[in-house]
Amino acid sequence: MTTETVDLSLSALRLRVEEFLYREAALLDDWRLEEWVELFTLDCTYEVPAADHPDGDPGTTWSLIHDRRTMLEQRIIRLKKPEAHAEFPHSRTSRIIGNVMVEERTPETITARSTFLVSRMKAGKFDQYAGHYRYELVPHRDAFLIRRKKAVLTHDRLAPQGKISFVL
Repeated sequence: MTTETVDLSLSALRLRVEEFLYREAALLDDWRLEEWVELFTLDCTYEVPAADHPDGDPGTTWSLIHDRRTMLEQRIIRLKKPEAHAEFPHSRTSRIIGNVMVEERTPETITARSTFLVSRMKAGKFDQYAGHYRYELVPHRDAFLIRRKKAVLTHDRLAPQGKISFVL
């Protein structure tokens, strides 16, 4: 196997990962949250660590979000209810995903990273959230499933946004 063959293979994998991440972003922007959660494995973890402890252990430090599959499903149910005043009517979001890199791959998992910029419009207010995603993906049929997603904000604090009531 030549270096060129390996590079092309890695390039093809990165392209497949990019397409998957773009599809995930579109589902979130379109508020197709039930379809979005189906991109996750049953043993998944979705995490948004506190801005002041982005590398903290969620077992010992506070996180903005640290959900397993059941809690993720419950979060979606709550977000879609009219009683969820922070998201009814829901925010309009636009995500830009970039700098997608495949960091590691085995036959069972792919570790990937990307940057994000999420613009949120709600009640005449415009906020932006920037950071990077870290994924652990498992091959599934013609695409992937997400075993772990971590959204790390580059903000040193949430102010002036104050809170995150939507899915990053």
